[in-house]
Amino acid sequence: MIWLMLVTLVVVFIIGFRVLNSKVRRATKALNRRLNLAPVYVESLISQMGKTAGGEFVDYLSVEEESHTVNAATILLIYQVFILDESDESMVFWQGVLRKANIPAEITHEQVRLALDFLRETEPEAQEMQAFRLRYNARFAPEALVIEGEYDNVYFLNTRSERH
Repeated sequence: MIWLMLVTLVVVFIIGFRVLNSKVRRATKALNRRLNLAPVYVESLISQMGKTAGGEFVDYLSVEEESHTVNAATILLIYQVFILDESDESMVFWQGVLRKANIPAEITHEQVRLALDFLRETEPEAQEMQAFRLRYNARFAPEALVIEGEYDNVYFLNTRSERH
């Protein structure tokens, strides 16, 4: 009789755990599948964000849009390279992960702002992250720096307009 109660308790625990974490698992699975990575990278990112920001990130990633996936992958890159390990080997590895997933090499201002918002628990410095963005783009997306420098005082009101 006791073994029946223990089995029931284990089954209830497993089902409860799966139900409570289903949204997080689906969100991390989508990004892991796109980047072809082990779940530990995205899960560690979410855990370092803290409960509030991690929940916001999962909600952001749950919107199944390409732009959200690209931004989330770039936030993962910023976390892995800027916060955890800023070595050249790490930078090359993570840029290769993004390249294999057909994600643009450029880190944009908007992605840095998103990273600052989601990673607020780690208290990153905005100026340091912008300097990292410039170093990264100079190494892996030099054309982004040319376009950025050429249009410093130009604002595009229509987001569909092409930069010539």
